[in-house]
Amino acid sequence: MIIPVKGATTKDWDDHSFWAYPWGSSITHKGIDIFKEKGTDVISSTYGIVIYTYEGGKGGKTVMVLGPKWRFHYYAHLDEVDAFPLQPVKTGTKLGTVGTTGNAVGKPPHLHYAITTPFPYWWLRDSEAVQGNRKMFHLDPDIWLRE
Repeated sequence: MIIPVKGATTKDWDDHSFWAYPWGSSITHKGIDIFKEKGTDVISSTYGIVIYTYEGGKGGKTVMVLGPKWRFHYYAHLDEVDAFPLQPVKTGTKLGTVGTTGNAVGKPPHLHYAITTPFPYWWLRDSEAVQGNRKMFHLDPDIWLRE
C-alpha cells in the first residue's frame, strides 16, 4: 500500500486520530485525515475496482475502492472526482483531488481515508472504546500505511 495523497508523508496526519472520541456527529473518527493543499492528487493506495463515487452527506465527494482481501478503501472530502464506478485501478491511479467537501467545509483541506472490512476482525473489538464493537470492521490506516 502507498499513502493515498501525492507527496504526503506520515507527518501529514495525526497517528492517534483513528478511533478518536468525541468526533462530531460520527461519535468516533473511523479513519485518518491526511492534510495537503487543496487540489493535490488523491491516488489509490492499492489496486482494486471502484465500487462507487458519491456526492453528498458527511463525506462530500467520495470514492470507494474494493481492494485485496475484500477491504474497502474510502476516500472522502474530495474537491473533484476523477474515477467512475467499476473502473479498475492500479496502486497510484488518480481518483480525485484533496478538498473540503461534506462536513469538512470550513476546515483545512484534507483527505479522510478509511479502510473497512465486511468480515469482522473480532480481535480488534474494543469493549473499552466508544462504539468498540464496530472497531472490528475498521482497520487503522496508520498501521497499514507504515508497513
